[in-house]
Amino acid sequence: MAISWRGGLMGGSFDLRDEPWVPVRLVSGESVRVGFRGLFRRAHEIEDLELPVAPAASGLMRICAAMTTRIAHHAGVRLDDEDTAEEIAQWYALRRTVLGAGRFDPEAVDAYFDEEVPAGRFDLFDAERPFLQDPRLASECVDGQGRPNPSGVNKLVLGRPTGVNGAVLFGHFTDGDPVPVAAAEAVWHLIAQLYFGPSGQCTPRRITQVRAGSGDAGPLRKSISYFPWAPDLFTTLVLAVPRPGDHEPDAADACPWEEDLPDPLGPVPSLSWPRRMLTGRFRHAALLVPSADRREVTDAYLTWSTHEAPHEARDPFVVLDRRRDGGLQAREADASRALWRDVDALLLMDSAQDAQRPRALDGLPDGLRGRLRVQAYGFDQDGQQKDSGWFQATTPPVLQWQQEADPEMAGHVERCHRAAEDAGDRLQFAAKVAWKLATDVNADASGKVKIDQRKPGPWAAAATARYWPAAEREFWRLVHAGDTSVWPQPPFVTAALAALDAAIGTVNRADIRVARARSRARAILRGLLQAPTTA
Repeated sequence: MAISWRGGLMGGSFDLRDEPWVPVRLVSGESVRVGFRGLFRRAHEIEDLELPVAPAASGLMRICAAMTTRIAHHAGVRLDDEDTAEEIAQWYALRRTVLGAGRFDPEAVDAYFDEEVPAGRFDLFDAERPFLQDPRLASECVDGQGRPNPSGVNKLVLGRPTGVNGAVLFGHFTDGDPVPVAAAEAVWHLIAQLYFGPSGQCTPRRITQVRAGSGDAGPLRKSISYFPWAPDLFTTLVLAVPRPGDHEPDAADACPWEEDLPDPLGPVPSLSWPRRMLTGRFRHAALLVPSADRREVTDAYLTWSTHEAPHEARDPFVVLDRRRDGGLQAREADASRALWRDVDALLLMDSAQDAQRPRALDGLPDGLRGRLRVQAYGFDQDGQQKDSGWFQATTPPVLQWQQEADPEMAGHVERCHRAAEDAGDRLQFAAKVAWKLATDVNADASGKVKIDQRKPGPWAAAATARYWPAAEREFWRLVHAGDTSVWPQPPFVTAALAALDAAIGTVNRADIRVARARSRARAILRGLLQAPTTA
């Protein structure tokens, strides 16, 4: 029987090129699993990814966009061509031609996975270069006596508790009795950890005489990403290739699986376009420990990959919000915030607002705008260790209303959004005022009310919980009506008044103090109905 030094018995590896590890939904509606090769060969037949771990899908899209630059071509000129990238008009023309083919060239797909990348680089358990991992961790992550000191499989799988006080989110697991994870699912969590992993204490790694045991957060931690989403994955991936401009091309530009292992103590390579800006910003190093049959992961090492300062980068899939100090930061994911509240930031050009829309939404082909949705992947986290939850959401086809294509509708959408936000903010304040007046005998119903933010009362949360679903319905009703001359504020105030009344409840209104408090709060909301001024 043939023996492979990489994976033991031949066939004992887990080759991500052909193992069915990526769940997808076909255009026909059928759900299947594919490997990298099938993902690209059948991209024109695939409608959507179906990864249940949204952070993994967000990272996988960047990985696949980087691969697309190697695979997509016309007449031998690829989307990563440095000469073409010098003129954005030429690059857009090349992209249009690539899109016109309607699918990836199967020979180009096979050439990339079988010839252009060294053997073993797509094997999840390769002895020398396992995919997106560092095999040196087995000898560098050791305890004081030099024995292996892995992090544990629970540390790898998002949602599993680790340590004594870990919260149980998606199952009952303990460090004392770890449950192996299927190799296919382990890849999802590996990708998610590299892009969204925590900062602070981690498994120590000894390279010098010092066992350093802390690291930086992943490059996408606590962020939300927005992708232009076409009816098929082929078009989606081509549009996900970042346009030239934010980072310089470099002949040495490469993905981690295409080049040698990095020096963890050396300088961080520059973030060249397009591959390093997509896959070269990791701050963590990982190594998976397989079961004997290579079908499960039984343990894992997770530690730091570098302590060098990261290069400044503009990720092409995030909204940048302006801070009070004038700087920019990626919009943070908020699991309680619906995607429609971000639509204006996806339509307006940077100069029109304090937010800068994702670069991936610039320069979209005019003929495709009417069919493009926006798919968002978010991970609600703090900046260090706490993970609250992830989410995925998709808009209707809204990119036809981008400011450069339809400035009138873009402005209308922005006004509708602002009206909804103003009513929501005013509702929260009014509900707090009402609670204060209803419960504090010393509060003056006719004067200024001082709110104790530590004791806001229950009405504000109850009212806003009722308001936002109603506001979403009003938002889409106003947008789809297409009447850009309508003043959008009244419907949102009406929704806020109904939410306020529902939060206070009918029983409480019989109390004279509650009645006066309700009247004051309603007056605060109606203050938004003053006639809008015109420039």
